[in-house]
Formats: sequence, structure tokens, C-alpha cells
Amino acid sequence: MQLNPALLKLYKTPILLALLSCLLYIAFAYNLERTDYLKLVSLYTGLFGIFYWLIKRYAENFKLLTYISFIFRVLLILAIPNLSQDFYRFIWDGRMILEGLNPYLYTVESFIVKGELPVTYAQELYAGMGKLNAGHYTNYPPVNQLCFVLANLMPGQSILSSVIGLRLIIIAADFGTFYFGKKLLQSLKLPVYSIFWYILNPFIIIELTGNLHFEGVMIFFLIWSLYLLQKGKWQWSAVVLALSISTKLIPLIFLPLVFQLFIKNNVITDVVKQPISEEEIATSQASRIDEKWIPAFAGMTRLIGFYGIVGGVTLLLFAPFFSMQFISNYAETVGLWFKNFEFNASLYYIARAVGYTFRGYNEIAVIGKVIPLLVVLFVLILTFFRDNKTLPQLITAMLLALSFYYFTATTVHPWYVATLLILSIFTNYKFPLVWSFVIILSYLAYMQIGNANKSENLIIIALEYTVVYGVFFYDLFKKKSHLNA
Repeated sequence: MQLNPALLKLYKTPILLALLSCLLYIAFAYNLERTDYLKLVSLYTGLFGIFYWLIKRYAENFKLLTYISFIFRVLLILAIPNLSQDFYRFIWDGRMILEGLNPYLYTVESFIVKGELPVTYAQELYAGMGKLNAGHYTNYPPVNQLCFVLANLMPGQSILSSVIGLRLIIIAADFGTFYFGKKLLQSLKLPVYSIFWYILNPFIIIELTGNLHFEGVMIFFLIWSLYLLQKGKWQWSAVVLALSISTKLIPLIFLPLVFQLFIKNNVITDVVKQPISEEEIATSQASRIDEKWIPAFAGMTRLIGFYGIVGGVTLLLFAPFFSMQFISNYAETVGLWFKNFEFNASLYYIARAVGYTFRGYNEIAVIGKVIPLLVVLFVLILTFFRDNKTLPQLITAMLLALSFYYFTATTVHPWYVATLLILSIFTNYKFPLVWSFVIILSYLAYMQIGNANKSENLIIIALEYTVVYGVFFYDLFKKKSHLNA
């Protein structure tokens, strides 16, 4: 069979760029030390540039971009993560459960100091995760724990075999997000190729597939839940949202925001009262949730039912691990994110600097208590004082709520931005895409320039957030200008 020269010429450039990306991914995954900052930034910049060009040039070639997205992930299958140590704890927790032990009741260090080795390769896992991780109770919810167990069932019982198991689960979740994200974009009459801003993004491939962060699984359930909500299957949407919460707790912040979607979405009444054209019906269906289920329940009853299902399923998933000690340990661990940890923050660092001028020490103990209150207040403002009657409006509110949380948080790890990125493809906000590029600077935070101490380099952090906030305010200004036009 002879290849069509015209077809070969047409795909020559993207194929060559994809092959170049393959080489860059291989170098990133198998031949990069985290402290080699110049190489880290150079490889990432090259990958991001090619990714951006491929989508801009070949957005309509769905098959080409899909195949490339899959191939890039396959290249990383055998790589040990080089930018994060968290996977060692994932493997430990999964093996603890397989040994019949509740991972929420013990720190890793509690075994090591007594010379006990409850799991295979215990010493290697302990050394890999580091003392900070080993000294605290696990904070990973039950669906996450199930993933850890499944990964440890891979043949071989080695650390690498478990890594492969974790990676296969995350890759499967990514393509679940791809499937439901594509369908949701179609349902909302948005450009379907927008899903590639997430699925082909080097940030997502490196942080989720490469570094094994389970935001990918949480996002899969979140997008699936939103799709079910758009289709009017609110009961199943609640079940799947509970799975998302039980993977990572972050979706809890979105629960108040669905209020108007249930209480104030009365478009079905308008459709019944006055005949409209087929074109108007299509437009209405594109921007609003499917209404056929609305007459079945009163708005408040539906809302209570939705919350009841989410809460009930979540509690059911936590039930196998439940004890009073579990509650104490889990609350203590979650509290650390507000009271102890500081990394890659923005507004918090400014507030901390101001606080130092008055008290001079331990500002996180004070500010850390205020941040959750501010976040709750902001979410309530979005819930009751902003229109969230349609799914696109709801997703935009979710994006703004989570952005506010990260802007005020004491700790913003790179992989946190993944949730902002997936939400942004259903909106007109571009700052999460830009953040997914400049977030690489957070890995340079401890690169000191003429400074021997171990504190973060605030110049680098400032550079990152100057870009992010600049694009964020540009997005807001552009949206306001469009509304006033």
C-alpha cells in the first residue's frame, strides 16, 4: 500500500513535532534531576510551546491530538516520579490496607522507630517519602485509598510495579475526563477541541501521569458529575460527586454553589407558557440544564435530596475506616494545611509580611484561622449574590471560588492548578492555562541566588503570581468590557 504524498506532507509537521515532544518527555521523565533547574525549565517550555502550537494549528483534527495525548502518557509508564515524593506514601497506605491495617490510625514513623516493618519494602518507602510525610497521619480519602490498594495488586510487589499500577489508574481517569469533558462541551455548544487544553497539556501529563497526583481521578468524577447534572440525572450526579469528594476533599467547596441551579432554575415553566422556535430551544438546552426532571420535585426538596445523597455516599465510603481515633487523626492532618504548611502562596505571604511588622513571629497561626472564614464568606457571596442558574454559570462560580481559595491559601502545590484548568475550558477565563505554564516556577522556589538559606525565593514566587494575577485581571476586564458593549 502506497502512502499518499499529499497526506504525508499534510501531517509531516505535526508528526515531527510530536516525535520531538516524545524525546522531551523521555528526557523529562528518565533523565532529569529536580535540582537541575535550567534543564527543568527548558524541557517544560519546549513541551508547552509545541503543545500550544499543535492545538492552535490542528484543533479540528481530533484523532491526531487524541493519539498524541495517549502516546505521551504511555512514554512515562516506567518512570519513577522525579518531582514529587508523595507516591511512596500512596504505596505505603495501599499496602497497609492489604495487610489488614487501618492507614488512618498510624503514622509511618510510629512503625519505623519501633523497628517494625508492616509492609513490603517498608524501609525504602519510608526513606523515599521523607520524615515530614512519615511523621503525619494520612489525609487521603477512601476512594483514593482504594486506588492505592488496586495499584499494589500489580504483579511483582516492587515499588516500580506499584508505580505502574498508580499510573494506569490515573491515565484511565484522564481519558474518562476526556470522554465526559468532550460530551459536556458538546452539550453546552462549546468548542469540543477545548478539551485538549487539559488532556494534551504538558502540565497535566507531567503532574498527573508523571508525578502520580490523584487530582486526575477527582477531576474525572467531577466532570462526570457535571455532565450528569447537565443531563438532568441529578441523583446519579450526587453519587458521582461523592466519589469525587472521597478522592480529594476539594469539591466540598462547590456544594453551596448548586443552590440556585435547583431553587431558581425555572426555565421549564417559560418553555411551557410560550412557544419558541427550534433554534431558541437548542440555544436554551445548550446553556441550561436539561429540564425534564424539574417537575418531579420542588426545588428545595431536590436540593436537600442532592445534598443528602452526596453526604450519605461520602459517609458510607468513609465508614470502613471509622473510629473516634480516625476522626481525631484526620482532623489534625487536614488542619496542618492551614496552621503549619507554607509553600508557593501569594496573598498569604503579603499578609504574613504585614503581620511580621506587628508581631514578628508565627503569623500562620493567626492568618491560618482567618483564611477558611474568608473562603466560606466568598463562596456564600457567590452562592446568593451571583447568578448561578445555568451550568456554565455554575462552573464559572466554581472556578472563581476555587481561585479565591488558592489565592489566599498558605500552600499551593503545582498540581492544585489542574482543577482550575479543567473548569476553565468551560468558561472564558484563560488565567488557569497561563498558570499551568508559569507554575513550573514554583519548583524553582528554593533556588537561592547568592543566599545559602533554605527559605523560598520570594522573587521567583512574585514573578509567577505577577503573571497569573495580570492575566486574571485581564480576563475580568475583558469580560466586563464585553458585558458593557
